[in-house]
Amino acid sequence: MAAARRLLGVALMFNICLIPVLSVDRSNFKTCDQSSFCRRQRKFQPGSSSYRAVLGSAKLNADKLEIQLIDDKNQVSLLLEVHGLDGNMTRIKINEVKPLKPRYEVPDVLIGTPRPANLQVKGQDDNTLELSLGEQGHKLLVTGTPFRLDILAGQDLVLSVNSRGLLYFEHLRERKDTDSEKTDKPSEGDDVNPEGEEVAKAEESKKTEDDEPGMWDETFKTHTDSKPYGPSSVGLDFSLPGFEHVYGIPEHADYMKLRTTEGTDPYRLYNLDVFQYELYNTMALYGSVPLLLAHNIHHTLGIFWLNAAETWVDISSNTAGKTLLGKMLQYMQGGGETPQTDVRWMSESGIIDVFLLLGPTPSDVFRQYASLTGTQALPPYFSLGYHQCRWNYNDEDDVRNVDAGFDEHDLPYDVIWLDIEHTDGKRYFTWDPHKFPNPKDMLSVLKEKRRKMVAIVDPHIKIDSAYKIHNEIRSRNFYVKTKDGSDYEGWCWPGSAAYPDFTNPEMRDWWSSMFSYDQYEGSMDNMFVWNDMNEPSVFNGPEVTMHKDAVHWGGWEHREVHNLYGLYVQMATAQGLLHRSGGKERPFVLTRAFFAGSQRYGAVWTGDNAAEWDHLKMSIPMCLSLSLVGISFCGADVGGFFKNPETELLVRWYQAGAYQPFFRAHAHLDTPRREPWLHGDDNMALIRKALQQRYALLPYWYTLFYKALREGHPVMRPLWVEFPLDVSTFAMDNQYMLGSALLVHPVTEASARGLQIYLPGNGEVWYDIHSYQKYNAPQTFYSPVTMESIPVFQRGGSIIPRRDRPRRSSDCMRDDPFTLYVALNMQGEAQGELYLDDGHSYNYEQNEFLYRAFNYSAGKLTASSLNLNGEFKTSSWIERIIIIGAAKPRSITLNLIGYSETSLEFEYDQAMSMITVRKPSINIASDFTVTLR
Repeated sequence: MAAARRLLGVALMFNICLIPVLSVDRSNFKTCDQSSFCRRQRKFQPGSSSYRAVLGSAKLNADKLEIQLIDDKNQVSLLLEVHGLDGNMTRIKINEVKPLKPRYEVPDVLIGTPRPANLQVKGQDDNTLELSLGEQGHKLLVTGTPFRLDILAGQDLVLSVNSRGLLYFEHLRERKDTDSEKTDKPSEGDDVNPEGEEVAKAEESKKTEDDEPGMWDETFKTHTDSKPYGPSSVGLDFSLPGFEHVYGIPEHADYMKLRTTEGTDPYRLYNLDVFQYELYNTMALYGSVPLLLAHNIHHTLGIFWLNAAETWVDISSNTAGKTLLGKMLQYMQGGGETPQTDVRWMSESGIIDVFLLLGPTPSDVFRQYASLTGTQALPPYFSLGYHQCRWNYNDEDDVRNVDAGFDEHDLPYDVIWLDIEHTDGKRYFTWDPHKFPNPKDMLSVLKEKRRKMVAIVDPHIKIDSAYKIHNEIRSRNFYVKTKDGSDYEGWCWPGSAAYPDFTNPEMRDWWSSMFSYDQYEGSMDNMFVWNDMNEPSVFNGPEVTMHKDAVHWGGWEHREVHNLYGLYVQMATAQGLLHRSGGKERPFVLTRAFFAGSQRYGAVWTGDNAAEWDHLKMSIPMCLSLSLVGISFCGADVGGFFKNPETELLVRWYQAGAYQPFFRAHAHLDTPRREPWLHGDDNMALIRKALQQRYALLPYWYTLFYKALREGHPVMRPLWVEFPLDVSTFAMDNQYMLGSALLVHPVTEASARGLQIYLPGNGEVWYDIHSYQKYNAPQTFYSPVTMESIPVFQRGGSIIPRRDRPRRSSDCMRDDPFTLYVALNMQGEAQGELYLDDGHSYNYEQNEFLYRAFNYSAGKLTASSLNLNGEFKTSSWIERIIIIGAAKPRSITLNLIGYSETSLEFEYDQAMSMITVRKPSINIASDFTVTLR
């Protein structure tokens, strides 16, 4: 839901005329210099580290090394833990040895305790400890003074930790008044104890630290953040020799390749409701995933910084030959200067808990991260179709008319959405009794057409003694508290609102129970949920969010858990939809705020964008960045949420959205209606064509999501993931791959007459999916475009199953036949897969699914099962086989087990080198061989 509503809502509540300025007010959000811990951390400049590792304190068991670290500036002791993890990963934890109180460690993000791998000491001298890491041949060098860690693969230096000396760990301390800080100075003639001098220096250092502004309280605009536990920030640097390209750490409206932040603010990770967010900057947005990936032609690796507090990430580029690390690299590897990227993480609180994902390939890194935080949930099939939304469809008649409009104009869609106005006075889990008096009747009409509805449920609760949800939460003491112990209250859509404490597992269980059909009156099994405003958004709070000194379950301050809040809201909602079905049906929940692990619970969208060409362009790198960190189910509001799109922009956005994982149109309350039939017949025809392309490819989309579930591979992926040796793809974010078989280059420029398209792959071929024209790769070429054009290319060597018969919704296509599109590579070969199940339940976990493999080689197309024990019956059959890039055969025959060989009729297009086999009439579940002679 748009932050613009905040402005509109306040205007309505106070009956004043308010015309919002449609751009972000930067003064509402902190810069690094206005965030005291970021300012302190960043003031700490590269140099020799003040920390030393006491190697004599080392304790090693099979999978963990423990070493004491001492800060020579203040003599504070820290504990370093290094864990070897199965799958070529290493975990580094740094915490205080004896903190005044426990420091926060992030729960519920990891899917379990990571499996350990052996650590073994391989050598040691006075200042270095060498260990082997796992079974991949990696070594870890621990340097004592100054403290640093280096990871090597053979003789290659892969990554260094604290090589720039930027470890900075603010220990918890008691606040001292001026008198208690006074120390007696020795008088002249007194004996001076050298050890006493060191202690005095340490005490003076601590006093200087305690005097830094913003350490014990901090004011931003009219809000003061009390800090009863004082400063607690942590920071650490990582150096990546040989790497120039780094990615990830969403969410930012910026290029996919992360830029250097020297001279600008670092990238900020702090979930915020940002009104009219700007493009091409490092400001925080709605969600945060603290995973950074680095890639070069030799190696891919990841750094997963497990911390849920406000976090800033500095990125700088270096030439390694000019640094101590670079000289080490040159000595070990030979050669001249080497590019290097340095990354510095800074978080307000918690501990240092970081996972190093050592690859070495992109797929290895995806698998490693998925083993920690889980894979993308397999979405219900309908959710991959088209979603129609706006703020707001006015009433039941409006919903009925929009639904009928899609049928009248022969436009497929699956889901219609209801925004906040459908509720009774912004009381979630309710319906407006005048506008939506019979929600079950409305849902039943949709169900008869095999369609669905999504209704919004936000996590701010109207304070109203007549509102059941509020009364129950208050009576159970489930609200977030203020620092003084009262229920935390803020301002949001309902007016005065309180905020459920989703960090409390009992609160999450209760919230889940509210989605049962007997609690959520009017809901049915074809109604699903949208969680908005879950950063959380607090209109009158600091930076439009919750005060950091608010208190959560377990006594933890909000500053510790902030970026987890949205994850917990989506988690509890998804569990609610699961429980209402007795654990049988897959939920669908869209969230705006997210964190690492959110992929396990549903979909994410890029928030309140605008009807501008640059926002259309930005939807690609934003979703690519999310895909790289495990969140494959991503999309952007088609047409732009704010402002009014010109017709050309709207059509182009439909064309682009049809090839992004989550496909939903959405619009602001103040914008004119945008249903596809309101823009003239010609434009409606273009939109219809885009929708039909989406629906034809649903089997391919669904198969990609199954592979994401099983393997952690992103559905929408940068070109460099598929072509990791092609340097020209490393920063490319205006075109992308869907799986390994389709390359998409949407038209994102106004009045475009042509595009420069790059087709990668040495010795590979590509085919335009519309014209079947063949292109040899690698090459860049100019492709003329018209308003009909959606440049998409199928990779030679791939087989894509499609359902080409247009229907009103995805469920209506359930038993439709398939067409196999076989695109041959230079060797005359191709492979593909198809995953099928019932599309809605968890029966696939009991092997009730089909997973088919198709292989074309030496003139034979074969089909076989990848799930020999699977049991899933379907009446779908193969109605056509199209083979692209083939010579004309003399004959084509079909062999089925238990049947005699039969001849198949075919057509051959000489110009396109394309064979069309019509009606082979084979069930999609059958093993067969089609032979071209």
